[in-house]
Amino acid sequence: MDSLTQAALGAALSGAIMGRRLGRKSLLIGAALGTLPDLDVVIDYGDAVTNVTYHRGFSHSLFVLTGLATLLALVARRLAPARDISLQHWWWLFWLCLITHPLLDAITTYGTQLWWPLTVSQPSALPLVFIIDPLYSLPLVATLLVGLALGDGRRIQRLAGGALMISCLYLLLSLGIRHWVEHRVAPALAEHQLADAPRLVQPTPFNILLWRVTAVDGNRHAETTVGVFDGDTPPLIEIFQRGAELEPAALAIDKGRRLDWFAGPFLQYEIVSADDRQWLMATDMRLGFPGNHSFRFSLAVRADDGADWQALPVTQQLPDEGQYGSLARLFQRLRSPTPPLCLSQWTDPRWHTDGTATCR
Repeated sequence: MDSLTQAALGAALSGAIMGRRLGRKSLLIGAALGTLPDLDVVIDYGDAVTNVTYHRGFSHSLFVLTGLATLLALVARRLAPARDISLQHWWWLFWLCLITHPLLDAITTYGTQLWWPLTVSQPSALPLVFIIDPLYSLPLVATLLVGLALGDGRRIQRLAGGALMISCLYLLLSLGIRHWVEHRVAPALAEHQLADAPRLVQPTPFNILLWRVTAVDGNRHAETTVGVFDGDTPPLIEIFQRGAELEPAALAIDKGRRLDWFAGPFLQYEIVSADDRQWLMATDMRLGFPGNHSFRFSLAVRADDGADWQALPVTQQLPDEGQYGSLARLFQRLRSPTPPLCLSQWTDPRWHTDGTATCR
């Protein structure tokens, strides 16, 4: 989830646990703890695939955060001015504020390595909310702001408890809708012989009323959306090709295997020809929509059809393949009567041997 929501969730938890005793301080402590695991974003590994797949790694591990909570509780019990707060209360405060961060991340699409450093199948992900969901965030953020304004410990505790209850009910509602969507889309997928295909069911941006369903079967990649208010209209299944014939070449590359571990079967492969070379591309289909995927990576290059693929020493994350592949570019177009330089050429970049791309 976004950092504001994580901070507000941490503040609500801390307010519910220690609001009566610490007042405003409980909200500030919880907000800081709630955002702490995301400090891993400042680490640059120097490689696009590595940066993406190592995010939500060690800093989101249940083991690491439990150890950190224990350490912080011992320090607080020894050094905090509030000597009447027990070690057990400090531990619950730190542990709950830290541990709920990766658990909330795990109910989004991206994937969270909850069990790091254990080797498990894939990052944990059960999408129930989009990474930014105003309806989920609003009660938590309101609690943080109102609690800071009021400062009364008893009121902070009551507000925090109410906000947490509302947030839990929202997630339960989302879980129910998700099961309904799975039931709703099953017959349509079966008509396309995709009943047993791996599928991903996730909410579309900023809501839990419209859901995107992605299914993969060999070279076929199916997409549809299902809305709560669709009525009796059956889901429309669109079928795409995902370039599965290129998958062995990608899996022969270390970064290709890493990406496969990260995104599972929901990867699309293609060859882009430019600068008298061919470039092997991989796209994470989970994040974005067909024609508007942000997580696209160059993995390898070769001089001609008969040559072997050469892994790029440094992979690059590439521009969205759509003409308006990001909201920022779309807003820029709407503000300007003439397209910004190279805006219409994002679908046809010039590739370089280091994996970077520039407009023609």
